[in-house]
Amino acid sequence: MRLRHAMVAIAGAALPLVFAGTAQASDSVTFPLNELNGSGAHAEATLTVMDGDLHVQINGEGFTPELVHAQHIHGAVNGTEFVCPGPELDTNGDGQVATEEGLPAYGDVFVALTTEGDTSPASGLAVDRMPVADADGTITYDRVIPAEMLPAGTIDNLANLHIVQHGLDVNGNDAYDFESLGESVFAASKGVEGVPEEATNPATCGMVMPHGGVETGGAGTQGSEQLPLAAFGGLALVGAAGAFAVRRRLARQTS
Repeated sequence: MRLRHAMVAIAGAALPLVFAGTAQASDSVTFPLNELNGSGAHAEATLTVMDGDLHVQINGEGFTPELVHAQHIHGAVNGTEFVCPGPELDTNGDGQVATEEGLPAYGDVFVALTTEGDTSPASGLAVDRMPVADADGTITYDRVIPAEMLPAGTIDNLANLHIVQHGLDVNGNDAYDFESLGESVFAASKGVEGVPEEATNPATCGMVMPHGGVETGGAGTQGSEQLPLAAFGGLALVGAAGAFAVRRRLARQTS
C-alpha cells in the first residue's frame, strides 16, 4: 500500500492528570490518535471543557486526500474500560481490524464528531457532515459541542472515552473501492449495501487517558465481553451508501 505520509512518532510522555476524576471548567487534555490498519494516518486531539461545553480540536495528516473520514468519540460512561484495538482482533485474517471487529475494544459510538448539526450516535455515518481531508491528506477539525448536545455523564467520564477516525486507502489508488477489502461487512449487516469496507475501517485511535499504563493501540480488550455488536451510528447508516458514492474519486464497484 502506498502511504502518502510517513508515520510520525509521537512522544509517549505521561498525560496530564486532568479528567482522571470529575472534569472541571477549563480542564484540557491533548493526546495522540495513532495509526491503525497501516493507514499511514496520525493525528493529535485536544479536548477542553468549557463550563459544560466540550471543545474538540483534531489535527491530522496522512489521510486519503479529498475523501470523507467519519470520526467519533467511542465508549460509555458505565465504568467499562476500553482500549484501542490490537491486530489480534483481526478475526477474519484479512490484515485489517474492521469496525465490527474493533467495537468490542473501543466501544460504541458515543458522540459523532460531525462538522455541524447533530452529534448523537444517529449521526455516526452522516458523511455529508464529517470532515474531508484536503488535497494533502490533512484533516483539521475544530468544534465546540454544547453541553445540551452531549450525552449525560460525558464530561465526568472523559477519561474512559476514545476518539476513532475511519477511512483508509488500502490499495493506494486515492479512493474507497471494493477491490482490496470488498464491501463493508458492518454496513451490510445493518442493511446498507454498496459501502466499501475501506470507508468504514478505522484509520486512527486515541485514548483520552490510558488505563493502567496501556498504550494507545494496545492489545487489551478488558470489558469487551460486556459490549454487544453495537450500531455504528444506527439509523445514520440509512442512505450512507449513496452518500459515499457521491464523494470525489470514489472508484467504481467491481464484481
